[in-house]
Amino acid sequence: MTRAIEITSFMPRDGLGAADFVAANADVDPWLRRQPGFVERIMVEERNGRMIDMVIWESRTEAEDSARRLMSELADSPVHDVIEQASVSWAIRSIVHQS
Repeated sequence: MTRAIEITSFMPRDGLGAADFVAANADVDPWLRRQPGFVERIMVEERNGRMIDMVIWESRTEAEDSARRLMSELADSPVHDVIEQASVSWAIRSIVHQS
């Protein structure tokens, strides 16, 4: 089975930053850890403030299934309020090499 990476990047809403995004994920992180195929989540902040949120999954199928359910099961999560929605870039890709 080939692992997959889910990569989401975005700008936080005006006046907010990485710490606000991390805090707003208080309900997302435990939810992710319960999902089939979840391996690891990593967040980084670029110099311009853009956030990159990466999740490693055991398979692309599990990544896609989780992404579909997250939007409905966590529709009321505070995380949505810290993201400038128009700036979101999101993709799931199969990992071709990992060491």
